[in-house]
Order: sequence, then structure tokens, then C-alpha cells
Amino acid sequence: MKPEERIAQLRKEINYHLYRYHVLDSPVISDAEYDALYRELVELEAAHPELVTPDSPTQRAGAEPLDAFEKVTHPAPILSLANAFDVADLYAWRQRIGRFLPEPDMPLTYVVEPKIDGLTVVLTYQDGLFVQGATRGNGEVGENITQNLRTIYAVPRRIPVDPQSEIHPPAYLVVRGEVFFPLDKFEAFNEARMAAGEPPYMNPRNAAAGSLRQLDPAVTAERPLSLFCYDIVAWNGGDVPATQWERLDFLRALGFPVSPDVAFCASLEEVAAQYEQWQAKRNQINYEVDGIVVKINDRPLADSLGFVGKDPRGAIAMKFPAQEKTTKLLDVQVSVGRTGVLAPTAVLEPVEIGGVVVRNATLHNYDEIARKDIRIGDTVIVKRAGDVIPYIVGPVVALRDGSERVIEPPTHCPACGEPVTRVPDEVAIYCDNPGCPEQLVRRVEYFVSRGAMDIDTFGAQTAVLLTEKGLIHDVADIYYLKREDLLALEGFQEKKVDNLLRGIEASKTRPPQRLLTALGIRYVGSVVAALLIEAFGSIDALAAASQEALEAVDGIGPQTAVSIVNWFRNPRNQQVLAKLRAAGLQFAAKQPEISETPQTLTGLTFVITGTLPTMSRDEAKAFIEAHGGKVTNSVSKKTDYLLAGEKAGSKLAKAQALGVPVIDEAQLRELAARGLSEG
Repeated sequence: MKPEERIAQLRKEINYHLYRYHVLDSPVISDAEYDALYRELVELEAAHPELVTPDSPTQRAGAEPLDAFEKVTHPAPILSLANAFDVADLYAWRQRIGRFLPEPDMPLTYVVEPKIDGLTVVLTYQDGLFVQGATRGNGEVGENITQNLRTIYAVPRRIPVDPQSEIHPPAYLVVRGEVFFPLDKFEAFNEARMAAGEPPYMNPRNAAAGSLRQLDPAVTAERPLSLFCYDIVAWNGGDVPATQWERLDFLRALGFPVSPDVAFCASLEEVAAQYEQWQAKRNQINYEVDGIVVKINDRPLADSLGFVGKDPRGAIAMKFPAQEKTTKLLDVQVSVGRTGVLAPTAVLEPVEIGGVVVRNATLHNYDEIARKDIRIGDTVIVKRAGDVIPYIVGPVVALRDGSERVIEPPTHCPACGEPVTRVPDEVAIYCDNPGCPEQLVRRVEYFVSRGAMDIDTFGAQTAVLLTEKGLIHDVADIYYLKREDLLALEGFQEKKVDNLLRGIEASKTRPPQRLLTALGIRYVGSVVAALLIEAFGSIDALAAASQEALEAVDGIGPQTAVSIVNWFRNPRNQQVLAKLRAAGLQFAAKQPEISETPQTLTGLTFVITGTLPTMSRDEAKAFIEAHGGKVTNSVSKKTDYLLAGEKAGSKLAKAQALGVPVIDEAQLRELAARGLSEG
């Protein structure tokens, strides 16, 4: 294909996908697939500049605004950024802009901000009063959504928000931000839509965009939208700070919400480190991000660098590896879990996502399949978030051709053929046959796992082999395995057998809450098991407890209580317990030793960040807990102190934004000792 033909084809495809994404809020390809098309067009146009036309997607910043809203002309172009896809691209960007700097290798500082996957908005304030809000639109003209934005609590109606503030905003101020849908609200919101007979939104970004484009502001007001601001577009009648970092502080001081995850970087090496850290933590924050934005901190210098097409040279977006793509759903396979739950798994046309070839994805349960209307033969959107098992976000309904097949729930267990059951008010479908062979393998795997009895060298393959050979009929049989029987198995040499038997023997000393966890009682995981042993003292006392006594334990509901009572009443389970007790496992908790450490930190909650002078983080955590304090992972308004060392990250910025006191290691020791001096 000739370059001009491929360029024309790419422009047509990209314009179509821009329309579906920005106007209809209904994309039919993933972000990664769009990025690949766009990057190919950029490269072809760079190689053939004579073919660049003003209407090319590379020469504009977005899609046309909807006709349903009044058009708004922005006071300055609201542009998007060029993309980098790895650290090598970051350094290449720095080298390119060197030609436009006063000195090519002059030192620069940077600000790193999350690239939030929401909807860009432009907020205008006149004499401190919010007078207009608009979408980005095509970068020059947007949609007037002022009334909808007024319904969002995070959007200040008047600045400064604090009437006592000594900060004075310019008489005319235009701020850029991103409206997003918090992740912890998204699932519940979609469930409510389904209950009302409305279709669910595909992802939080679409939910945010759809909410802001409601013609009735009362509908928008019902949506739990939020906002982060990150740039000043225009101003008049006052000064604004000259650096990006100070501008973010200025926005905070006026009362605009600013992401607590922004970071100042003194070098490009620190930016590269931030990029790596963000990839690790992107799934631990309460909003969708698909990359980071890197900005030169000196804004007048950054602005002086000009543009390449529509892209400002003074900033760049570093995209994360793809976590979402589209592929074909070929079939559905059903597996049986250790508690008898039948789990549907999607068989996919292989697709590479984030460096991993994905062939299967979880479908969660059959209610979820029906809710999303997923069918065999569909083109589906598959998401892989970090190390989590890939799952299907939903089907691309626009690509259906009528050959797709509805997925029906099974009526019989695929492993043993017995009829399945369904508990009222539950989404799960169960096989209740205690002799189901697939359940036994899963129960053994779970029993020996690290979070349960933690039997060294006893892996999944061993569980399969020993159950298939008839050496294990229930989990208690693990403790009655004979050396000669194991030596008779293929691949089991003396050293391997001895190591396995030693691991089994060592597991007998595990505390009763670990044994209770390992039993695999429905709804009883490690947290609930610890609560129950703390309340009843032993597994035998728990077995004799009534449903009422169980429900009296804080954190135990009726569903869990019924499950526990029924499990211990089962004669087969009673036989397993008898065998485990005879094998010498721990059924009763040991009496705790009285701590001699003064409990001077009781009632205080700490978060730890950075590198401490003499303590590791684990040692600091142990120190705080030994003195009666509590340690959590994330900073919130409930945090009493942030313990910060060198190279403290985003937690420090968040603590400062929330007004949480920040202390060092020496101050922690003083705080712990203070009770002695005051007593």
C-alpha cells in the first residue's frame, strides 16, 4: 500500500474512533489499539511531511462538541500531549527539546502528575466566582456544561474557598482539570443502574463523560463525580506562580482539589523512577490512570519551547503498558472450586496485554455474565490490572453480527455430573457432592497453601497426584501418608519424600486460626478465623457454638454463622476433625504473654514512608504495635501521624495536604517514651 493510501486509511479509522470515544462515549477498540494506529500515522506523516493536511487527526486536540450544548470558545488552546511509552522515549524527548533551550544540557526540574482517565474540563472564574465550565471539545471550542459542573461538590463555587485565606485570586482565572468517577463508587453505581433496568457503563471514564453530558443537571447531581485540577490556562488582574509545582500549591490554597499523588523531581532520573513506581501502584489508588504527565517545572521556559504540531514541547505523557485490549470470546469452560463453586472461565482468542499473552479470563459468575450480556462469539474488552487475573469488562455490542450465542448456567457439575444447587440471594452456583474429585484437589491445594497450613514442598502437582493415586480422600489424610507409599510414586526420591514429610510434621505446630482457615469453611478466611479463635479460644469451642453465639462476635453475620454451624454438624467433617486431632494438630490457642512494653501509643494510627535512619519499615511497624499503636498503608484524615524518612514519596504530599502531623524516627521514640515521663 502506498504511503498516501495508508495515511488516508489511518485518518479515516482514527477519526471514527475519536468520534466514538469523545462524542458517543462508546469506544469499540482499546486505548492501546488506538495508540498504535495514532503512532503509525505520526510516523508516516513525519516521513512524508508533504502529505500532512490541516484536517489530519494529528493536527487537532479532540472531537467536535455535541450539538446538544452551547459552544464555548476557550481563551487558549486546550491541547493534548505527545506520548512516550517507556523510559527511552522520555530521554529522547529531553534530547529533542535541548535544541530549543538556552543551553542544551542545562539542568531542569520536573513535576510528575497522574494522567487521569476522565473527562477534561475548563473552569472559568470571574472575581472569584465560578461563571462557566466547559469540556475540552476539539481544543479550541468545547461544550458549555456549567450547570452540570455546579452539581459536583469538588468544583469550588467561589475562590478562595476559605474566607479567611490571605490568597487573592486574579480577577479572571481559567483552570483546567479532570472530572473522574471514583473506583470505589463505580461498581455500586452500575449495580443500581442494572436494578433500574438501565444499561451499565463500560468503565469509569465513560461513566464520568456520560454523567457530565446529561441535559438534566439533576441527573448529574446524583452521580458521585470528583475532580482534580492541574493547570492554569489564563488569568488577568493578578500574578500566578512561575513554576508548575508552585501553581499546584496555589490551586490548593484557593480551594481547588489537586491530586495528592503529584511529585516534584529534581532530575530526569527521578522522573524515570516515578514512572516505575506508578506502574506498581496504579491499581492501589481510587481513580483510573493510564500514565503520568511530565512537565518542565519552569513554566515560562516550558511555554517558550513552542509546539510540534498540536503538542507542546514543554511536557509529555508517559503511557503505561496496555492493560486493556479487545479480542474474541471463543468458549466458556467451567471449573469447580474447593467450596464447590462453579466458576466460568472465558476461552479467548490469544491477545498480548502488557507483555503477557492472555488466553483465558475470569467471568466471575453467571449473574455477571447476564448483567453484562456477554455472549460466545462476542468481541470483548479484556482488562489485565497488575497481577490480577484478566477479566472481561464487557462486549462490544456494535460489532455483533447475529452469530453470537447466549451463555446458559450449567445444570450439572462438569466434574462429577451431580445436579448443581443455588443458595437464595447468592450469585454462586454450587456442587454439593462431597465426593466430587475436583473439589477434593482444590481443598487439598488450599489446605497446604502458604496462607493456611503452609506445608513446604507440597504444591499443586503433588495435590493432584496424591488424590489421583487414592492416597488422599480428605485433607486429614495428609498427616497419615506413609513413606513407602510416597517412594513408590514416580519422581519421588528419598530426599523429596523426606522433605515433604518434614514439612507435614512442621505444620502440626501452626496455631488454630491457621488450621481453621485451612478447613475451607465457606465465608471463613484468615481474618474471620482469627476473630473466631480470639472469641472462642479453640476449634472445639467454636464447633459447639450456636448460631446466636456466633452472631454475637463482632464481624460475624448470619450468613457466615449458618455456614459455620452447618459445617461442624456435617458427620463427614466431624470425622476429618477427629483425624486431625489424633494427628496432633493445634486446636486451642495458647495464652498470650503479658507485654511489659508500655502501651503509650494506644489509640494512635500511623503510616510509614521513606527510609528511616536505624529501623526498617517492618521494625518500625513492630515498634509501634509493641507500644499499642496501629499501622496502616494509606494516609487519610483518620491518620494521627506520618512517620517519614528520606525519599518520602506521595504519602508525604498527601499528609501535608490533609494536615496530618509528620514525624521522624527520633520523634517517634520520644512519643513512645512520653507516657513514661508523664506517668
